[in-house]
Amino acid sequence: LHLADSAPLTLPSGDAPELGPEHHALLEVLAGGGAFFFRQLGQQLGSTDDAALAALVWDLVWASRLGNDTFAPLRGLTRSGSASHRARRTPPRARVTTARSRSALPSRSGPPDMAGRWFLLPEAEGDPTRRAHAAAEGLLDRHGVVTRGAVMSERTPGGFAAAYRVLASFEDSGRARRGYFVEGLGAAQFGTAGAIDRLRTYAPSGSEEKPVGVTLAATDPANPYGAALPWPTSTGSSNGANAHRPGRKAGALVVLVDGSLALYVERGGRTLLTFVEDGPVIATAVESLGTAVRRGALGRLTVEKADGAGILGADAEPIRVALEAAGFVATSRGLRLRG
Repeated sequence: LHLADSAPLTLPSGDAPELGPEHHALLEVLAGGGAFFFRQLGQQLGSTDDAALAALVWDLVWASRLGNDTFAPLRGLTRSGSASHRARRTPPRARVTTARSRSALPSRSGPPDMAGRWFLLPEAEGDPTRRAHAAAEGLLDRHGVVTRGAVMSERTPGGFAAAYRVLASFEDSGRARRGYFVEGLGAAQFGTAGAIDRLRTYAPSGSEEKPVGVTLAATDPANPYGAALPWPTSTGSSNGANAHRPGRKAGALVVLVDGSLALYVERGGRTLLTFVEDGPVIATAVESLGTAVRRGALGRLTVEKADGAGILGADAEPIRVALEAAGFVATSRGLRLRG
């Protein structure tokens, strides 16, 4: 995601992919400013081929030339059978309509991955110094305390060496502080004054306080595991049946309890890993996961395996009991909870 006021500094730069005359014609339509619905683009270009026009649009999106005002195109693109997927799978000369295989009538709003309004993105800033400063400011905003692992997890151009030089200059100008703020993460740590002050006020939860759980995307900067911190060993690793390993993967989830990793949920939710054996902590983690599902953030979630064992089997009894207490219902495939 690129904020409008800083997009020229954060959009990818470098050699642009080769564009054909159809791409340039589409860019000319949008060059006057404003935003166009898919059908309006087709009218301006005189195009009646939805699949071909959708492919042109996505080519320009990947080239960092076009944006959209909703998330609907991305949701439509990730569903199977989208128009642009079909356009990429089928060679142009093979797309022949016969009497037996008539194409469906075009919808009024266009393919699902073409929803919303399309507009031209600003030109990327060419000054590498300004871009490096914007990248460093973004790291500080997202992480609070920037470590080598945080920089590497975001695949920042130039890696940690490039970010270090800019952050060191921030220290000289008073825009950041360098120090050993978090134990075990090395001395090359940079943080904002506000983040460091909050760290200094931190105190572990008392034994009488209820633990606090939070469910996050595994790739969220608020999840330090797999970036600033290594992934811990799951409780089911010792039995040899667990072939899954946690990772900062799109679609995967983590549940942190008082900041410590308690659960890892694979993409799709069919498999989860546990990292604690304490009953109250597991219950808090599962309660947080169930709350995220009921809010509608995850859709339907059906857990089939935990730590490599079937969720309905005897080996998964502790986590199964916690899931059932959180509202998960037993089905033939596993434990299910609907949003």
